Amino acid sequence: MTVTSNTVIENPYKYLEKHNLFANGRRPYTQDNRPNNGLDYYAVPGGDSYWVGPELDKGMMAYQWPFFDENGNLTATALESHPDNWKNFFQTGYTTTNGVSITDATDKMNYRLSYNNMQNKGVIPNSDLHRNSVSLNSSVKLLDNLSVSTSINFTNSGADNRPAGNRGANPMQALYEINPHLDVLEMEDYWEEGQEGIQQRGPYNLVVNPDGTYDKDDQMNNPYFIANEINNPFSRSRVYGNAKIDWQIVPELSFMARYTHDQYDEQRETKIAPSYSKEPNGFYGLKNLYRREQNADFLFTYDKVAGDFSVTASAGGNYMYQYASSHTTQSKYRGSGLIIPNIYSVSNVAPDNLTYSSGFRQKGIYSLYGLASIGYKDMIYVDLTARNDWSSTLPVENRSYFYPSASLSMLLSNMFDMGSNVSLAKLRGGWAMVGNDTDPYRLTQTMGQQDAWGNQMRLTTSGTLLLPDLKPEIQTSWEIGADLALFQNRLRADFTYYQAENENQILPIGLPPSSGYTSKQINAGLLSSKGIEFSVGGTPVRTGDLNWDVNFVFSRNRTRIEELSEGFDYIRLWSDAKGGAYTWVGDEIGQIIDRALVRVDDPDSPYHGWPIIDDEGWEDSDRTLQDEDGNRVAPVIGNFNPDFMLGMQTSLKYKNWTISAVLDWRVGGQFVSQTFRYGESDLHTQRWLDKALDLSGVSDIPAYLKEHADEYLSPDGEFFVVVGGPTAEYGGLPFTEDGISLNDGVFMPGVEGYYDDDGNFIMTRENLGDENTPLIRYQDYYGWSYTRNATFDADFIKLREISIGYQLPPIMGIQNLTVSLFSRNIILWTKAGINIDPETAFQPEGGTQPSGIQFKQGIERFNVSPWTIPIGVKLNISF
Repeated sequence: MTVTSNTVIENPYKYLEKHNLFANGRRPYTQDNRPNNGLDYYAVPGGDSYWVGPELDKGMMAYQWPFFDENGNLTATALESHPDNWKNFFQTGYTTTNGVSITDATDKMNYRLSYNNMQNKGVIPNSDLHRNSVSLNSSVKLLDNLSVSTSINFTNSGADNRPAGNRGANPMQALYEINPHLDVLEMEDYWEEGQEGIQQRGPYNLVVNPDGTYDKDDQMNNPYFIANEINNPFSRSRVYGNAKIDWQIVPELSFMARYTHDQYDEQRETKIAPSYSKEPNGFYGLKNLYRREQNADFLFTYDKVAGDFSVTASAGGNYMYQYASSHTTQSKYRGSGLIIPNIYSVSNVAPDNLTYSSGFRQKGIYSLYGLASIGYKDMIYVDLTARNDWSSTLPVENRSYFYPSASLSMLLSNMFDMGSNVSLAKLRGGWAMVGNDTDPYRLTQTMGQQDAWGNQMRLTTSGTLLLPDLKPEIQTSWEIGADLALFQNRLRADFTYYQAENENQILPIGLPPSSGYTSKQINAGLLSSKGIEFSVGGTPVRTGDLNWDVNFVFSRNRTRIEELSEGFDYIRLWSDAKGGAYTWVGDEIGQIIDRALVRVDDPDSPYHGWPIIDDEGWEDSDRTLQDEDGNRVAPVIGNFNPDFMLGMQTSLKYKNWTISAVLDWRVGGQFVSQTFRYGESDLHTQRWLDKALDLSGVSDIPAYLKEHADEYLSPDGEFFVVVGGPTAEYGGLPFTEDGISLNDGVFMPGVEGYYDDDGNFIMTRENLGDENTPLIRYQDYYGWSYTRNATFDADFIKLREISIGYQLPPIMGIQNLTVSLFSRNIILWTKAGINIDPETAFQPEGGTQPSGIQFKQGIERFNVSPWTIPIGVKLNISF
């Protein structure tokens, strides 16, 4: 019997970067006969025009939420920062896993029965996860040459709440949008007194009317309300396993037959209490999912050694069947909500506010295959495979696809006498084809049910134009490599170089809306990949009591579009943040493109390359992706794939002590942070404050900018330059609005002008900070049109795991007793330096995108859990 126990405690320690210098604030009314009450600002929790308001911790008084005292009087309070809002909101999380297993074996049978339980509490309040699993593995020897084995597994997992990870219902977004003059602890009691369950208590704007009365406006979501009253419980029961017969017919010939089964049922709910900004009357949804996959396969194997030759040959077949169904019932999005608040059932939703959907899918693949391995004197091995599949998802004429492979390996250390210091020297090479089909029902358009219009049924079709003569995807690849081991395996190395071509890759390509469709399914053409993998490791120290192992793994891969179907020039993987991941023919997959900043393109102009500014001092942008010939004109600003990855694993064992560590280093690549884009457009970060160019000590700003044109006006210089700042201390320029003068003016350096009929640029005004330069308030200036402002390097170094363990000597019937202490990510360095883990730069989507994907790589949106230092203790006992 073996007992294991593993407990991990996670303590948040690093949070999303955000300054605590300014409150959101509206300058007081100076017109419309509205009272300003002698204050400089009204502090507001949010809003489109009040991002940079009064400075905090300067003794300034303002009306701020909660505006009224216990007697209902409007009361001004001191504007103070609350830098610990993130720390105060998150909690210590933990995961504990306990298991027990019983094992026994005789000459006729053996078995292993195990049970595991996992309980998790997340760092976000009211988040949890649990799992219970039971497994039984057994084998019975019916005859000397006939045995039967089974594996049966049951798992039940679920949660009372899994927080939403996308925009809107994400508690981390609600927390991030809180301005630093608001205290999150003030929001922990998240219901309005006397309206519990009806109205959340959260920050709002106070609108002062001309008659001196007040109105409530633009209430923000309380992060505690989001965490506790938008609940996504689920329960999943999964059963999987197999039954297998092994028959040794004769010494050289054996037979295997096997049946495997994997299915799960999952019930999901969504419960939203009234007063959520997007569902003010509440919401309830119920979804049932069912998935099943069955496989039946058989295999004959012939194994024979004859003189210098060894032969192993196999032939068999497989039948795979998949079935899936789903049923959804929910209130309509932004509909009338729940009839009675906080009663979460379908019967509590008005019939005309219910929406339904259901569907199923089936898929079957028949396969026949053969394998052969021929060896000569344990020196040369030739391996051959051949397989043919017949898929139900492809048209009849293309349903069958064949793919073979061949490989050759030579053990040079067995062919030649290389001395006792060479343990292994091996050369290998191979060529292979792999076929792939598609999802079910991707050949012809079908009608689907939409919400009824009164009592009338409405039908709809897919927005993707399907291809009835779809072909299977075929990947053809080859590789060469070598393996080397020296000094009794104390020094090891292996190297692999590979190339692959993917033909007929099945992809949806975006179409213009005028076509009536959002995308068209095509066999894409040709994609090529190449890469290298190299590892080196060894045992620098090996003595009776001390053993040290260390291994390094290097990998690099690149995929390029070589051809596309006629009429298509690029693939769109995703579009967001005013840019996206687009790849043109001839370019590498993973490119991130942006809009172009419009610049003077007259090479004879003294302003060549300068940004072109409009008459209000704003920048301009070009949305064009490609020219009339299909060539890309949108600038490439990065690629979400790394240049290379380097990993290290090491372990040190001294007597009964063991220390191990895993380190990863990513070099190259970029990602887009929508979290920073939304936050920095509200000017919440120190990074954007530091980006503003402070020229307060420069007497002649236009002359200075011209002298430094390569830095601030050239395409090769800094992108999106802002001169000025929010205050005089930060370089802000004098700016007057509605009769109030403050030092929060900014401008973007550039030039205003036009092109004559000959293409010559005619300058009408230099926008360099002289008296003719229009100023804009700092809080209104962010490069929203450009993805580049929120694109960051994805390089990182991670000490993924480090552990130390001790194995106690056997005592009192205990055969093994090991105690380990471990932690993860205690070293996490990122080149971006914005406290976002680049490995979280992915965005799951609830629905399929025009690109056909449900997973956006290289972009994140409020996927910003705090960094934690997990401390874990693991106990393993065997009797």
